[in-house]
Amino acid sequence: MVAMSIHAHLRVVFIAALTGLTIGFQPAAHAQNDGQPQLTLPRVTLSAGMHRIDAQVAATPVQRQIGLMHRREMPLHEGMLFVFEQPATQCFWMRNTLIPLTAAFVADDGRIVNLADMQPLSEASHCSTEPVRYVLEMNQGWFAKRRIGAGFRLAGPPFAAR
Repeated sequence: MVAMSIHAHLRVVFIAALTGLTIGFQPAAHAQNDGQPQLTLPRVTLSAGMHRIDAQVAATPVQRQIGLMHRREMPLHEGMLFVFEQPATQCFWMRNTLIPLTAAFVADDGRIVNLADMQPLSEASHCSTEPVRYVLEMNQGWFAKRRIGAGFRLAGPPFAAR
C-alpha cells in the first residue's frame, strides 16, 4: 500500500511538472495561427515491451488542440502523448494533420484500451471505447508491425501504479 502511494504521488508530480513546464509556453498558441508544427514540447520515454518510444507530451488544452498538426514527417520511434486531467471518452480527428497516425487510447495503468488508424486531413472522429486519460499517437502501422494491440500494457512515468 505504501509503494502504491509513492507511485501515485510520483505520477501526480510528473503530470504537474509537465503542466507547469508548459503553461507559459507561448509558441504553441502561435503555431496554431501560422501553420507551424509544435516541436519543442517536453518529452517522456515510454516502453512497449522491448520497444522504446520518445514521446512529446501535450498536456495543456492548446498543446492538445494542435497536437501533430502541420508535421510532414515523424521519426520512427517518436510519438505524441496527450495527457488529460481525468479519464473520459477521448475523441480525435486529423484536421491539418499531414501524416497517417494510429492513436492508442490508454488507461491510467498503461493498458491500451483500443487503437484507431487515422487518415491525414480527415475530420472523421476516432474515440476511446472507455474513459481514458492518455492517448498516444504514433506513425500509422507502428503498433501493428510490433503486434501490439488492445490489452497490451505500456510502461513509463505516466503509468506508474496508483
